[in-house]
Amino acid sequence: MAAEIVNLRRARKDRTRTERQSKAAENRRVFGRTKTEKDKAAAERGQAERLIEGHRRERPAD
Repeated sequence: MAAEIVNLRRARKDRTRTERQSKAAENRRVFGRTKTEKDKAAAERGQAERLIEGHRRERPAD
């Protein structure tokens, strides 16, 4: 029985790729937000900005 020949360069690249993918998955879990959450936050920011702008006493000079 002959042992399986392994290309060390390919094995190293595969290991590096797997490590990067696991780190990316962890970052998505920790920092990621869904598109719905981002859209909701943007809408809330816009609404708050309009509310504040509507309560200004004087308009800022451009």
